[in-house]
Amino acid sequence: MALYFPKNYRPRLVPETQEQAIKEIKDTFQTCLSAELGLRRVTAPLFVLSGTGINDDLNGVERAVGFPIKDMGEARAEVVQSLAKWKRIKLGAYQIAPGYGLYTDMNAIRADEQLDNLHSLYVDQWDWERTIRPEERTIAFLKHIVRKIYSVLLEVEQAVYRTHPHITPVLPETITFIHSQELLDRYPALSAKERENAIAKECGAVFIIGIGNKLSDGAPHDLRAPDYDDWITPNEEGFTGLNGDLILWNPVLESAYEISSMGIRVTPESLEQQLKASGKYDERKGLKYHRMLLDGELPLSIGGGIGQSRLCMFFLRCAHIGEVQASLWPEEMREACRAHNIELK
Repeated sequence: MALYFPKNYRPRLVPETQEQAIKEIKDTFQTCLSAELGLRRVTAPLFVLSGTGINDDLNGVERAVGFPIKDMGEARAEVVQSLAKWKRIKLGAYQIAPGYGLYTDMNAIRADEQLDNLHSLYVDQWDWERTIRPEERTIAFLKHIVRKIYSVLLEVEQAVYRTHPHITPVLPETITFIHSQELLDRYPALSAKERENAIAKECGAVFIIGIGNKLSDGAPHDLRAPDYDDWITPNEEGFTGLNGDLILWNPVLESAYEISSMGIRVTPESLEQQLKASGKYDERKGLKYHRMLLDGELPLSIGGGIGQSRLCMFFLRCAHIGEVQASLWPEEMREACRAHNIELK
């Protein structure tokens, strides 16, 4: 249990006002995001069948929470960890044209999370996915979409300021782009997380491109599952990867603050390469989702997840995610937080 306690921390809003502010932020963000990216809302599952390959295994090591289904024989279900693959299947099922897509409220249980200021057993995010054309599988298009999302963040920040003028804006007017290899070249003596802190503090808002493939030091900037984002394809800027993380500088926690992981999705060819690179090819090539993708049955797409509680936590200047969402916390964490004016739900 690693916690950070800001010096002289005080919540910016009283509990009743904060609950209203959370609703306003969520309503504003999803309305603006859907308009900016051409998305329509769909209903999401809480769980999917085990053994289909549809559930997201995130960094490849997290356990999904599962249970047997009484009325379906030997079948088991898994609580979703994200909807990266499910969304792409739905794009094809709904025959959504290029330039348009869908979004949904995703609720997940991640039993393996190490609880701290940012991480909870309960995850809530907007999962979104948009159909693209072959010629849009470029870094230029990825940056175009990131800028659209960032413009929504700026709009929400201004909306919060209009309602609560003592919460002043901190985001820069534009977001900075840097590839993970360039970041390593700039800070060769720092760890990946230290590099994120350095660039986020310098720029205020940054999108780190290329998460998952090995860099010049032999390690990836961070781990990524091999079967949704494309992190292996060479891009027009001379690096590999068509994905990345959107990171802000959090002035309360004084650290880098990931708000979204997103990217252009794998093709059949890059899926096969990434499965082989990660040693997962024989294990996954026969699963339902992977068969559909390898057989060319799914549309080309771009997509990602945007943390709802993280967004609210950032814009309301909270020190702990438990201030904006209800979850389970160790009693010693509750007591330590309470001693620093942080009340967990």
